[in-house]
Amino acid sequence: MPTRGERRAERQRRRAVHRRGRFGRFAGGFVDYVETAWWGLVSPRVPSGRPLRLAQAAVLREGDDGLEILLSMRSDLFGWELPGGTIEHDEDAAQAAIREVREETGLEIEIEQAVGSWTRTGFRPHHMTLFRCRATGGDLRTSHETPRVGWFPLSALPVGLFPWYEEPIAAALRMSKELVSISEYQGLGTIWQAMKIDLRTRWDGLP
Repeated sequence: MPTRGERRAERQRRRAVHRRGRFGRFAGGFVDYVETAWWGLVSPRVPSGRPLRLAQAAVLREGDDGLEILLSMRSDLFGWELPGGTIEHDEDAAQAAIREVREETGLEIEIEQAVGSWTRTGFRPHHMTLFRCRATGGDLRTSHETPRVGWFPLSALPVGLFPWYEEPIAAALRMSKELVSISEYQGLGTIWQAMKIDLRTRWDGLP
C-alpha cells in the first residue's frame, strides 16, 4: 500500500504545477493551499492521526565563496528549505534524513552529528530532528517533490528561504556537541510569511 508521501508525490507528478505559466501556477496553487490547509489544520486534530515526525539535513560543503549549504524548493509551496521529510515506521531519524536527501536531491550523504530537535505547535504541528551532514557521492538533480535544488553560499542565502529554517541553519553551523531542543508556535504570522514567499515565486516563476 502506498505511503502518504508516495500518494502525495504521485499527485505532484501528475500536476507538475511549476512547469505551467503564471495563470497555471496560481490555479494549481489553489489546490495546493486546500491540501496544505487540510494537513496543517484538520489532519493533526483527528484523534486517529499519528504525530508527524520529520528528519532534515543541513548538508554543507566548501565552495568557491566559502561554506555552502544544500537547499531544495518544494513543489507545493514554492520556497527554499532544508531537504528532508517524514520518518517512516521502519526507520529512525538518521535513516530518514539519508533517504530523503537521496530522493529529493540525488546526493548520498554522511551524517556528521545530530544538531537537535524542534517541536512546533499551531499550524501543522510536528517534531523535527536535524542533522549536520556532508555529501559523499551521487549527482545533484531535481525530483517530482523538489523542482529546484542547489548549493548556496551561507553569505548569500536565497530570498525565498522559509524563515523557520534560519535558526536550524545557524544551529548546524555552531557545531556544538550539546543538542538543541526548541519549542516554537507557528501561527498566522508564520502562515503569512510562507504565503508571501510562495505567491511571489508563483508570480515570477521558479528561479
